[in-house]
Amino acid sequence: MNEIKDLIQINPLLGAVQRSEEIFWSNPMYLPTEEATKATPYSTTDIEDAEARLQRFAAFIRVAFPETEATDGIIESPLSEISEMKSHLNASLETDLSGRLLLKRDDLLPISGTIKARGAIYEVLKHAEELALEKGMLESIEEDYAVFASEAFTEFFSQFHIAVGTTGNLGISVGMMARKLGFNVTVHMSVEAKQWKKEYLRDKGVEVIEHDTDFSKAVENGRAESDANPSSYFVDDEHSAELFLGYTVGGFRMKKQLEEEGITVDKDHPLFVYLPCGIGGSPGGITFGLKQAFGEHVHCFFAEPTKMPSMLVGLLSEKYDGISVFDFELGGLTIADGLAVPRTSGLVAKLMRTFFSGGYSVQDEVFKGLLSSLYDKESVFLEPAAVAGMVGPYRLLNTLNGKSYLEAAGLKDKMHQATHIAWATGGSMVPEKDREVFLEESSLHAL
Repeated sequence: MNEIKDLIQINPLLGAVQRSEEIFWSNPMYLPTEEATKATPYSTTDIEDAEARLQRFAAFIRVAFPETEATDGIIESPLSEISEMKSHLNASLETDLSGRLLLKRDDLLPISGTIKARGAIYEVLKHAEELALEKGMLESIEEDYAVFASEAFTEFFSQFHIAVGTTGNLGISVGMMARKLGFNVTVHMSVEAKQWKKEYLRDKGVEVIEHDTDFSKAVENGRAESDANPSSYFVDDEHSAELFLGYTVGGFRMKKQLEEEGITVDKDHPLFVYLPCGIGGSPGGITFGLKQAFGEHVHCFFAEPTKMPSMLVGLLSEKYDGISVFDFELGGLTIADGLAVPRTSGLVAKLMRTFFSGGYSVQDEVFKGLLSSLYDKESVFLEPAAVAGMVGPYRLLNTLNGKSYLEAAGLKDKMHQATHIAWATGGSMVPEKDREVFLEESSLHAL
């Protein structure tokens, strides 16, 4: 407790975090993109390599998942303008958000309907490619990857095992792709995981092991069990560079998508992106991709529940994964179960500490209000964790730290030409009965 008191004295915002107050944090460690990138082991080349691998596997994905036929086997999501939601938030929050507000619909991603599809599916495919090349099933990467859908490849992969620890959505993405390839799959789920996610995976032939403990412990248990099996590969949400690189592609592709939408991003037309954050891999990877695409013209903020602000705790204390929300007497169940992670990824937090523009925290009642209002105004249902980004622009405009950020960046007079993107991370797979429960409960907290 003495250490925590010392940290709070150094950074008083940590005191507000400990009191479960909503905060907005502007990152003092931020560096210009070129300078920040030079300090990392990654670059645009790594993103292009990941994109090329996904392009190679598109032929397989198109065959294995007919729902991707329209996109030729490419896993991508649309952008939607949410003008009615913007008008509603402007009125209820008494704020004139004059720029455009868009929703990045990763809840509509094919195969698993969640942002986790980007990193998880990429890592599973990369592992499958490496095994196929190593064992001679594939002679070179120039071959037609539709062969991965053949019975011979399915039988080949049935010799191997893939495991993962998760609160739910990562496990669905890993499980769906790994089972389709033929792998045996075990998903270790923490106490926060929803029952429907466990049942969904079991219906797909995935072994689900339930742990009466938090996310970090479920990952630890899953990692230990996988390490004991020579034929097993563990998708490690806390330490995986492959997950991170899979996510970067989503951010990098945004450049082409915005061009196709006729949206300009430059010094006079800034882009703001707000990303729900759990362990940190998806917001971190997407931010890295966005920064490589747009440089200083994009500003990325992560969003977390006040009950589990693991990235905020890690970055504000500069202890990264060396500290937990439990050290601040926080924790417990949150409606935003997909973000219920007590300790951030050290790999991502240390890597992204100079890329994030900042972050903010959201109370459960606000998650509920956003969920209810979005459904009412736009007929869009998102799971609770996925709505966190929509309040981001208003925190930026209404908080002292947000205003200071805009002032320091010289953006105050350019906000009428800004584009704001709230990244929706999941929701389309939630069963109807669970949706009804979320909507009924959330209706009492409409913004």
